[in-house]
Amino acid sequence: MSKTIRAHRSLALVTLFVGSLASAQQPGSADVSDPAAVAEVEAGTRNVANAAWWGFDAEDSTDALQAAINSKAKTVVVPYVGAPWIVRPITLRSNLELVFEPGVLILAKKGEFKGGGDSLFRAVEMNDITIRGYGATLRMRKKDYQSPEYERAEWRMGISFSGCKRVLVEGVRVESTGGDGLYVGSGGATRWCEDVTIRNCVSHDNHRQGLSVISAVNLLVENCVFSGTSGTPPEAGIDLECDSADERFVNCVIRNCVFENNSGHAMLVYLKPMTSESEPVSIRFENCHARMGSPGMTLDDFTDMDQKGWAGMSIGAIGDNGPKGTIEFINCTTENTGKEGVKIYDKSAKSAVVRFINCSWKQPWVSSFREYGGLRVPVYVHLRRPAITQDMGGIEFVDCHVYDTAPRPAIAFYDDQTDTSVRDISGSITVHGPEGNGVKLGPGASNITLQVQTIPAPAPAASPE
Repeated sequence: MSKTIRAHRSLALVTLFVGSLASAQQPGSADVSDPAAVAEVEAGTRNVANAAWWGFDAEDSTDALQAAINSKAKTVVVPYVGAPWIVRPITLRSNLELVFEPGVLILAKKGEFKGGGDSLFRAVEMNDITIRGYGATLRMRKKDYQSPEYERAEWRMGISFSGCKRVLVEGVRVESTGGDGLYVGSGGATRWCEDVTIRNCVSHDNHRQGLSVISAVNLLVENCVFSGTSGTPPEAGIDLECDSADERFVNCVIRNCVFENNSGHAMLVYLKPMTSESEPVSIRFENCHARMGSPGMTLDDFTDMDQKGWAGMSIGAIGDNGPKGTIEFINCTTENTGKEGVKIYDKSAKSAVVRFINCSWKQPWVSSFREYGGLRVPVYVHLRRPAITQDMGGIEFVDCHVYDTAPRPAIAFYDDQTDTSVRDISGSITVHGPEGNGVKLGPGASNITLQVQTIPAPAPAASPE
């Protein structure tokens, strides 16, 4: 039996155990409280609780949901009641399983969340938290937070974990937040989250990122969709970006995920605050796909002059005194990206190795970016800030492919300000498309063993007469 089937069966059993309250009540009814059941929870004779026992209120159910979470129940079920659970910010606790029934909508209360860090659900230095919600939606009010009525901020998260351990989030849809859909970061005393799994989730239409990872050890993100991020930079699908040198990215795995129509980079790794004294990084993307538009679109389908989207994969700011370790993309693909298929910038050959294994990049630069005057290539190695590195390089391409329709270099290096060269680039890239210049890494490039070959694209079939 698959884990997903077991999860659904577990949810069904929990719902049956709680009883028939949800099915017996009228949709949206406020009179569904059960003080006797609440007393049994507090006495320890029930370890599974229904949040409606504390009194569902169609105008504001914050107190009921928070009281259920604060109770002694090991599992708290939020039932479908035919109306949204409208709430102010909710705080999570340790040793909690929070289950949203299919169809449940948790909706941020209008006019609330005035604080720049007010999140829908938040846990700080808590442990052993599970959130399940197959078919459920957590929704905030992004457009409200972007209006003049709210102080400008980017930290109104959907679900936020800081310095937490043993966390599982699965099956939920998080959308329209005023910050990140999901956030995994450090706390004051605990400098990373540890043993975190985010599975089968959708993070859509969020203000800053679909998912921000600030500091994590043993992180698994799988079978998720990150889409429609737009509001404030970086506007990425996922951003692994630390705030300080003592934070960590250890055994962080993102697999089987789709990144679609994000205004910034789809997959972003940015490590500027880390130093050689930081813990070596180990970040791996497996079987992930990034795109703008929908599957099957061609370049001619993109006619919007304001089309957004940056690189499908972006790795930046790993300086000469940066962290050691590896950042790997394995069997990952991009198509119809706004800018490059992959961009590596301000990345030192002395620091962590960046490796691409069996990756493919198809049809980059579907966005116009009329103000952009740089190179428009599928794979771009770029020195933007010489203060970060004077020694660009340390990149491996293992059996990678470019699918392109333009006669241009598959990979190029450009230095904005100095005459710095690039070194230590190896592997192979096969270009499927018109003949281009292959490699454009500059006259000073050294220890370049990268092989680029072109296989001409087949001519289109003749139209029948």
